[in-house]
Amino acid sequence: MYLRALVRTLAAEIDAEVVQASTGVDALLEIGRVQPGAIVLDYRLPDLNAVQVVERLLEPGRKLDAEVVIVTGGMPAEAQAQLRAVGVRTIINKVDGLAAVVEAVRRALQGRRKVA
Repeated sequence: MYLRALVRTLAAEIDAEVVQASTGVDALLEIGRVQPGAIVLDYRLPDLNAVQVVERLLEPGRKLDAEVVIVTGGMPAEAQAQLRAVGVRTIINKVDGLAAVVEAVRRALQGRRKVA
């Protein structure tokens, strides 16, 4: 339910294509196919968590050229520290609302466009 609402909101609010994946493995496949400007990951996915997805994105031979935004209903402090250690700058709690996620994605895309 949250995923559908998030995808609809991002598609309406962001001037970019929004691609949806329901699992960590599907996300990795879509990220490789689409080469997104920003990646929004829920911390808890059915198969992997966000730390595992980001670690796989950073494996040798892969190039992560997108800002990662983590959305969570809560996560262990250790997981937050691991995400920060691998370069994730934005972690948003779901209780902050969809507007907070939209704003974070906008900032991520703007930052990327400035680099390009």
